[in-house]
Amino acid sequence: MTASQRPRRIRRFHEEWNEPLAFSQAVRAGNQLWIAGQVAVDEQGTPVGAGDGARQAEQVWHNLAGVLEAAGGGLDDLVSTTTWIVDRAYRDAATEARQRWLTGPDYPTNTLLIIDGLGRPEYLIEIAAVAILDER
Repeated sequence: MTASQRPRRIRRFHEEWNEPLAFSQAVRAGNQLWIAGQVAVDEQGTPVGAGDGARQAEQVWHNLAGVLEAAGGGLDDLVSTTTWIVDRAYRDAATEARQRWLTGPDYPTNTLLIIDGLGRPEYLIEIAAVAILDER
């Protein structure tokens, strides 16, 4: 059986956001959930916390939790995160929000990258994640 003949067991989440941007907010394949980079936008897609790294970090974690919940999981299911910030000055805000949202003791891995910019100039922090969910 070729790859194109295999049945795909993929579920997509937040489909209302997918079409205009041509990507999925999250894709579940088996028990793995791959979450696209989340930025500081509200449910209408409006940027939140312009210039405020702490406010943006909180919104990003709120969005991650919402995607996980829509997929039937929670923050405890995270196994890996990748965090991008546009300036080292936002590292503490990103770390403090992470500490508030993740209760442990089993924390996901994290890679922190400092980059020149994100998709829009007002975005200061972006986090992508992978979770392992119970089989359903």
